[in-house]
Amino acid sequence: MDIHEYQAKEILAEYGIKIAEGGLAYTVEEAIQRSREIDGNVWVVKAQIHSGARGKAGGIKVCKTNDEVEAAAEALLGRKLVTHQTGPAGKLCTRLYVEAGTDIDRELYLSFMIDRSHERVIMVGSAQGGMDIEHLAATNPKAIIKIYIEPAVGLQDFQARTMAFALGIGEDLLNHAIKTIKGCYRALRDMDANILEINPLVVTKTNELIALDAKMSFDENALFRRHRIAELRDTTQIDSREVAAAEVGLSYVGLDGDIGCMINGAGLAMATMDMIKLAGGEPANFLDVGGGASAERTEKAFRLVLADAGVKAMLVNIFAGINRCDWIAEGVVQAVKNIDMKVPLVVRLSGTNVEEGRKIIADSGLPIITAETLAEAAERVVQARNEVVAKQG
Repeated sequence: MDIHEYQAKEILAEYGIKIAEGGLAYTVEEAIQRSREIDGNVWVVKAQIHSGARGKAGGIKVCKTNDEVEAAAEALLGRKLVTHQTGPAGKLCTRLYVEAGTDIDRELYLSFMIDRSHERVIMVGSAQGGMDIEHLAATNPKAIIKIYIEPAVGLQDFQARTMAFALGIGEDLLNHAIKTIKGCYRALRDMDANILEINPLVVTKTNELIALDAKMSFDENALFRRHRIAELRDTTQIDSREVAAAEVGLSYVGLDGDIGCMINGAGLAMATMDMIKLAGGEPANFLDVGGGASAERTEKAFRLVLADAGVKAMLVNIFAGINRCDWIAEGVVQAVKNIDMKVPLVVRLSGTNVEEGRKIIADSGLPIITAETLAEAAERVVQARNEVVAKQG
């Protein structure tokens, strides 16, 4: 789960990381008021969306008068920003963060993230921070410093000092830098975050160390014990289908294809999507209905998949272990009758009570295409999708 810049900064400030003075605005009038409340004669108006590279997309504007703040707010609120991280659909800006301008001397990069391949937290830094950190990593990897942190002992002082020196921090700022680095690690650890990134972390001309931007992403599986973090979710930044799925306890991820999928088990879902692609199709979603696929839950899953207007065919692939194929089949038949399916449906059942399940579907009289193997199911759903496309011209 991602959060906004201003939310990440509020968390970091609690761990001793210095941030610039700023305020949140949902309207143009609020943006103007925030600039009046903040000392100085330069303000930065920042679009709050769940994406990096906002500056390149025109989402960060430096203003020197209240009139410029007003113009910036009018230009950003209600606008969809498209970055290389959002994809062509972009992200809608519904709120702004108005921040005091900072007199920057140097820009640095600092991040912490979970490195699953090493089963460690990795601290990454560079003395060359800013918007082009990805380009820097590709063209000059030696400029990127990586330090692995053993979770059992946590970040050690010597590691924080090593990173501070690598960032080019002088002795006069060393203690503050160590406090900042250790505070970031504690925030990542205490909040069950997967990623904490400050880009840029700046040294000002008055010799202060300030987090000018901040990004945090959290492990959704830990949100049950992080209620405060869960409350920070902004549903305007998430696919509406994923929001609807979460409300009914389903795992859904929207994709760019046109073959809807309803599957039980994440591993089987991944295998099914691979088989669809191998057969020449593109999945429209990842949907895991889990082990308790009752008739009601099955119908909700159907409605969720078919809410995507781009779906041209649908595949149901169920391996019943804890569940039973006859229960699944009853749910599929009920869903098809209640929803009035307008796209071809392919169903593949396997596992407990599979013969009973297949009989229920066969006796239903509904135009459901059945398959016995995963490969056959993938081929049939791709064929059905191709026939729909051909009819549509």
